Parts: sequence; C-alpha cells; structure tokens
Amino acid sequence: MSGPSRELPRWVDLGLIPLINLIAAFLVTSLVFLAIGESPIESVGIMLNGAFGYGSGLGYTLFYTTNFIFTGLAFAVAFHAGLFNIGAEGQAYLGGLGVALVCLPLGFLPMVIVIPLAIIGAALFGAAWAFIPAYLQAKRGSHVVITTIMFNFIASALMIYLLVNVMSPKGSMNPETRTFDPNAHLPLIHDVFAGLGIEIARSPLNLSFLWALICAVVIWLMLWHTTLGYQLRVLGANPAAATYAGMKPPRLIIIAMLISGALSGFLALNEIMGSQNRLLLEFTAGYGFVGIAVALMGRSHPFGIVLAAILFGALYQGGADLSFDKPTVTRDMIVVIQGLVILFAGALEHMFRPQIARLFQGSRFKAREA
Repeated sequence: MSGPSRELPRWVDLGLIPLINLIAAFLVTSLVFLAIGESPIESVGIMLNGAFGYGSGLGYTLFYTTNFIFTGLAFAVAFHAGLFNIGAEGQAYLGGLGVALVCLPLGFLPMVIVIPLAIIGAALFGAAWAFIPAYLQAKRGSHVVITTIMFNFIASALMIYLLVNVMSPKGSMNPETRTFDPNAHLPLIHDVFAGLGIEIARSPLNLSFLWALICAVVIWLMLWHTTLGYQLRVLGANPAAATYAGMKPPRLIIIAMLISGALSGFLALNEIMGSQNRLLLEFTAGYGFVGIAVALMGRSHPFGIVLAAILFGALYQGGADLSFDKPTVTRDMIVVIQGLVILFAGALEHMFRPQIARLFQGSRFKAREA
C-alpha cells in the first residue's frame, strides 16, 4: 500500500471508499438497464421498495441478511489470521446435520432446551468440518483454499448419501428429513411480536437474526479486545513476527478455522431450524460464497459486515420483486448486479484509493500552507 493511502482517515478507508465503489457498481448497472431498455431510476425504486417498502419485504431482506452475517463473519475471522476460508458452504452443510441430529430426536423437549442444543450442534459440526483443512494447513502446509474447496464437494456428497439412504422417512422419495417437531422450530419474529400484542407482516425472519447480531458483537470484542484476537491479527499481518513474538501459528490457524467453521454452521439455524424446519439438500444456496464478498466489502469488520449483509439481503429481496414486476429483468440480471457489486467491492476495491489519497494529501498540504 502506498504512503498516502496509509495516511487516509479511518472513516475514509472504512466508509467513503466502499461507498464510492458501491456507487461505481450501480452506475455500471445503470448502463446495463439502459441497454435492455429499462429505466435505471425506476428499477432502483422498485428494488428499494421491494427490500424496505413493506413489512414482509423487509422481513425477507433481514432473513437473507442473517445468512450473510454468519458467512461474512466466518470468512472475516479466518481472513484476519491470514487464511482464505472458502469452505463455508460445506461447513454450513455439516452445521445443518448437527442441527438435525438435535432437532429430530429431541424435538419433544422444551424449546428453551432444544434451541441452545441446536446452536451447540451447529457450531460443533461446522467447526469439525473446518478442523481437517485447518490441521492440514497448520501441520502439513496444505493450502486451505484447496482443501476447503474439496471439502465443500465432500460435504455435498455426504449430505446426498445421508438424505437419500439414511435420514429420509420410509416411503419418501424426497431427499430430506421429516419435519421437526414444533418445539424444534426457531420462533418467527412476527409470532414473537404477536405474543406481545403487536401485529407485523409475516415473513421467514426468525430469532436467528438476533443471534447473528450477537455473534457480530462477540467477534468484534474477540478480535479487538482480547489477546487471542490480537494474536490472530498479528499472524495475518506478519507470520514471521508472530513466531518471533513467541506465538504459535499452527495453534492459531486451527483456532481461527474452528471459529470460522462454527460461524458458518450457524447458517443452518436460520435456514433449517428457522425456515425449512427440516434438513434438505442445497439449503446453503451459495450464501457461503457471497459471504466472501460481504466480508471484503465490510473490510472484515463485524459492523461493516452487518451493513454489507443488509445491502446483499436487499439485493436478493429487491431483485426478486424487480424480476417479478419487470419480466425483461430476469433473475440472471439480478445475478449480474450482484456480480458488479462484488467486482467493485472486492476485486477493484483499491481502484479509487490512489486518487482519494492524492486528494487528501493535497488538502493537507494546502492546509499547512494556509
């Protein structure tokens, strides 16, 4: 990174630059809308209304946001330790298995017992699936990118086998488990509010959204206010310095990946326990990969990740409304919009940094002259 960019105020680095990247992405998106004969302003209005303009739309936006918070945090924790964990899909798959193994046999227990056990099950199975790539990276030097990609495919194959041959009800042709007992369902937010005498629109938004926010706060405290968090960040910044300071990189690599895997496993709480209420194939739906873009756009900071997750949740929900209202804007077009946001927020995130750095350097020089 150049000298001037190092002197950028924190609010510029964490706020202004991502905002400019986002504006650039939407400007390019506007050209795409014009090319297909649609008004960019009208299309953006439909997306915003679909994401935030009515109760159930907002609920769906926050439902998708929950998944992105979990996967964004999972990637960020590993990234701070210098690891590129792209195995969130497989770790979430196994997290779903952990949730199912709690909810299927123990659904008769009170909800206050089932929910904590399901959280533990999701964390343990997600962390366990991340442990093997972590061990191979720490002890054998196998690159975590390669091993986590492989473990995504292994997890998918394992789940197909289990759901087809082991866990599906007798006589069922669907690769899924039976529906969980009511006590093994995460309460929906509209039901919680109804119990308080407040009527809000129905949506799949459930209590896992609150758990995602709690996780964001806990990860922030861990990374910036604990010895472990400091060691992880030192390892990511300079592994040689971490070793010289007496830290143990293999141990830190494994810890970072275990935390990352547990966070990925929590995605299953939202999808399996909060929405589908059964274990089924492909419930991860690519959320693990989008979580990489969410983390990069949020500068791997938990609060930035929450904001980026809301943006991607709005793109998912608002894009669905837009494709419904305007048949010329297909779901593939929505994927293009998401891809442009990922492109400018991730691959091209430093494109405008030199110009902004020179601008601020020039402003400071003029201020000193004055």
